[in-house]
Amino acid sequence: MARKHVLGGKAPQTGNKVSHSNRKSRRKWLPNMQKKAVFSVALGKSLRLSMPASMIRTLDQAGGLDNFLISESSAGLSRTMRRIQAQIRAKVQDNP
Repeated sequence: MARKHVLGGKAPQTGNKVSHSNRKSRRKWLPNMQKKAVFSVALGKSLRLSMPASMIRTLDQAGGLDNFLISESSAGLSRTMRRIQAQIRAKVQDNP
């Protein structure tokens, strides 16, 4: 599973693992990526996305994928998510 997240924000972090004797060695912290099918009411279909667990909680808090993408700016989104965001915004504007 790719460690890149389509909704922006989370990426692998690097740093030092410090032992009890204070020796340092390089290591990497990976986000908790999950594959999740998220349903879009506006588009009428489910989308299979790879996202961290924190984003799953954020989507639940926002009230679903549609509400999250309508309120989110497109600056932090990937190209595919920007395209989906435009489709959702167009559908919502057509059907108020």
